[in-house]
Formats: sequence, C-alpha cells, structure tokens
Amino acid sequence: MSAASVTGIPLALLATTAYNVGLVLEKRALTQMQALDLRRLGRVIASLATSRAWLGGFALMLAGLACQTVVLTVEPVSVVQPVLASGVVLVLVLSRLVLRERLRASEAWCVAAIAVCLVALALSATSTEVGRHASPGAMAAVMVPSVIVGLLAAAGPLFAHRRQPGASMTGVWSGVGTGLLYGVAALAIKGLSGILAGHQTAGGIVVGVLSSPYLYVLGGSLAVAMLLFQAALQASRASIFVPVSAVTGSVYFIITGTWLFHERVPTSPGQLGLRVAGIALAGLVMISLSRQAPEPASGDLAEVRR
Repeated sequence: MSAASVTGIPLALLATTAYNVGLVLEKRALTQMQALDLRRLGRVIASLATSRAWLGGFALMLAGLACQTVVLTVEPVSVVQPVLASGVVLVLVLSRLVLRERLRASEAWCVAAIAVCLVALALSATSTEVGRHASPGAMAAVMVPSVIVGLLAAAGPLFAHRRQPGASMTGVWSGVGTGLLYGVAALAIKGLSGILAGHQTAGGIVVGVLSSPYLYVLGGSLAVAMLLFQAALQASRASIFVPVSAVTGSVYFIITGTWLFHERVPTSPGQLGLRVAGIALAGLVMISLSRQAPEPASGDLAEVRR
C-alpha cells in the first residue's frame, strides 16, 4: 500500500460516513415537512433553510464533500470512488434502524446486487497513478449531455408524481438522474483537485480555484442535484433511491473520470472482468428495480401530506 493510501483511504471512509449519516438525517427531517414542490423553488428553499434537523444533516454532507475533495488529490478515481460508494451500506443499515423502512424480497436482492457491484468495482481498482489534468473540451463534451440526461431522468418522475398526489414512486429513475448530476459534480471536484495539487501557495490556490470553470460547474450541478435529490428522497424510500443514485454516480465517475484524467484501466483479465461485470450488473439491477411496483416512502410523510 502506498503512503498516500495510508491516509487517503481512511479519509475517503470518513468522507463517505459523514456524507451518508447526514443524508439519513436529512431524510428523517424531510418526513416531517410538507411535500416539496419544485415548481415553487422559493418555498422549497425556505422549508429546507428553516429546518434545523435538515440543516444539521446538510452540514455533515458538506463536511463529507470537503473530505472527498482533499482525498481526490492523493488517490486515483478508481481507488477513491468505490470507497466513497461503500457508504451505501451504512445508508441501508440506518434506513432500517432509524427510518424504519422495509424492503420486499425482490428489492432486497437488487440492493444486495448493488453491493456486489460496488465490491467488484473496488476489487478491479489497480492504478496508483493519480490523474490531475483533463482536456477542457473533452470535459465539456462529457458534462453537458450528462447534465441534460440527468435533469430529464430526475425531474420527469417527480413532476409526474406531483400530478398524482396520492401515488408513490420507486425513485429508480430519479436516482439515476441525480446520480448522473452528482457524477458531473464529482468530475468538477476532480478538476479542482488538480488546481490544489498544482499550486504551492494559498494565494495561488485561491486564484486558481476562483478562475476555474469547474468551481461554477460544481456549484451549479450540486445546487440542481441537491434540490432534485431532496424532492426524490422525500417521495421515495431511501433504501432504494440512495443505492441507485450512489451506484449510478460511482459507475459514471469511474468510467468518465478514468478516461478523462488518463488513469489506467485494469490490465489483468481478472480485474478487467470484475470491472465490466460490476458495470453490467449495475445496469441489470436498474432495469429490475424500475419494474418493481412502488410503495409509500414513509407513513409519517403520508400523514404530513394528508
């Protein structure tokens, strides 16, 4: 294990723990709010900003993102992202213990398959070379269509759900959409990590970050993804929506980040097979979950809506 891994991997674990505990706290706070209507953004933002419980969870998530930015400067994408995505296991445990959510047998198998996907991706990671620079043109060519597809996938089910107030949603497609948007944000973070590594002085870092388009891509994609994520999290079960969003973001980031930042793909047939199998299995899980009949997100939320 490299010297960077000694500090980088524990920091990645800290990042994913803070992020996912914060997420569960947000979900618990959301069940006590009126249904979020994204057509009234002012009201949505006010509801979130005035909830102390939600703000506490949000602060933990921000701390996790800050740790993620740092760890991406010392570890390659293929090593960091599976560690970050492993936090989905913590979400599943807390969704059962704290949120009292239950999974049907078919759903439990799908979620278990997601865990297998993440393990396969982690075992396929071999590169110790950290990529820090990518072509701006290539980054734009990947990010722009990803944002468009992510918006359509995430927002479509939410607006359809609003037209049928008594209905519930699986959260699968919104999970795919928000996963893509968070994947774009992760690419922007990776781009910013190159600036952190390329400057020796605090002044140089500040100027470099403020002048980088990645800062504003990060801010915009995170803001949009967060609003869509919160609305979908409220309307669906965290134990389904969160793993789907996490595995989508993980697969997307590993594929695009490894290519854009010129990090090596596995050369061993076994490890390459694990990566391909993990990605293929993730796709099959998405198809299977999308065919599941939706269930209410939570009894508390149903009471609030009534």
